[in-house]
Amino acid sequence: MRRIFFVSVWLLSLLSPCVAQVRTEQLKEFLQSLETRELALGSLAIYQNNKQIFTGTLGFSSMSENQKTPTALNTRYRIGSVSKVFTAVMIFQLIEKNKLSLNQFLSDFYPDLPNAGKITLAHLLNHQSGLHDYTNATGFEEWMDKPKSHAELIEIIRAKGMDFEPGSKNEYCNTNYLLLSYILEKVTGLSYEKNLESRITSKLKLKDTYIASPSEAKPGESISYKYSNGSWSAVKQTYPGIHLGAGSIISTVSDLSVFIQSLFTGKLVSKSSLTEMETMVNEYGYGLFPYDYGTSKGYGHNGRIEEFYTATRYYPETKISVVYCTNGINFPRTDILESIIKSCFNENIEIPFTSGSAADLTSYAGTYEATGMPPVVLSVQNSKPVAETQGARFELEPVMINYFVHPVTGYYFQFIPNEHALLIKETDNVYYLKKK
Repeated sequence: MRRIFFVSVWLLSLLSPCVAQVRTEQLKEFLQSLETRELALGSLAIYQNNKQIFTGTLGFSSMSENQKTPTALNTRYRIGSVSKVFTAVMIFQLIEKNKLSLNQFLSDFYPDLPNAGKITLAHLLNHQSGLHDYTNATGFEEWMDKPKSHAELIEIIRAKGMDFEPGSKNEYCNTNYLLLSYILEKVTGLSYEKNLESRITSKLKLKDTYIASPSEAKPGESISYKYSNGSWSAVKQTYPGIHLGAGSIISTVSDLSVFIQSLFTGKLVSKSSLTEMETMVNEYGYGLFPYDYGTSKGYGHNGRIEEFYTATRYYPETKISVVYCTNGINFPRTDILESIIKSCFNENIEIPFTSGSAADLTSYAGTYEATGMPPVVLSVQNSKPVAETQGARFELEPVMINYFVHPVTGYYFQFIPNEHALLIKETDNVYYLKKK
């Protein structure tokens, strides 16, 4: 296994007292533990005050029978829904030029869509439109790798009708940002790609940020993998033009770090526009979500497309940004992010596979239940915890204190003794069960 690569710029901490004391040594050890066991691929960058203070890379950006390409800091990833932050920024740039307004109705652009006369741009930006998601219950898995015209996608959206009345609630929906992408093109007379270049990437010199092309991955672009039966396998890729500003951008952790730092330091939109973007309604902003850590305000966005995952975070109080991109993981993503963020706040992080379980394994024994899930029975057999459900048996191996894994399936089991609870974790889902 290739050795993990890190850079930490600690000279900055000697020159400026405001540089965060990131626990780089622990973070290195944490990431090394994941890479050694082939549990994660990807790149990480931590910036503060527009300066890089930590980077790390794990595993490989592409793998074949004959060649494995090590991940690098400039490895490019499909960033999925983090593209929506770029779209929101460009919409606010047009609002600042009085070419659009938050109260403007969708009917100005697509009068034939359901409730177009009630849906505003504000509803689209904070997911209150009520329109149906074009990726849900539309046969998306069958046509995701094939080109679709704007007209075809508009018809899919029109035919599915409404899920709820505009403004009545927030519900995450890719349709909102696909339509904002189309509106951006209509108002400017330029393609989304040209808008991205002129309004953001050329301004910030982001040479590795662009719309994915329908051809095979270019040199430097990563490929998406799923871990199964002891090996990584490439997965089917979405045709990039389908999502546009809802999820078609490619970037690097360095470019995304510059982008997120620039957004929050006034280089892309005005202070008043940023305040609008940060204002949360039911935990939805305009292109941003709240990611507070303790008493520290935080903002960001997650993205997933195929097995690509991207997470961006920014903490205004410390001016720290975190960007993590992966093209494959076999470890709970929430745990990876939590450990990275903890290190940014100078908090101790546990290193997987370096400590055993609790001394008394029998304390885990019992039946755990959750609504809509089959019961899970935990017992101790041959000094090891064993989980059983629906006739399946999982012999668990220790990861950390109160934390186990079934290596073959990649299911993780975390016990919370003081709550008499069990968390069953997949790479991107967490299920909470209570002890009977």
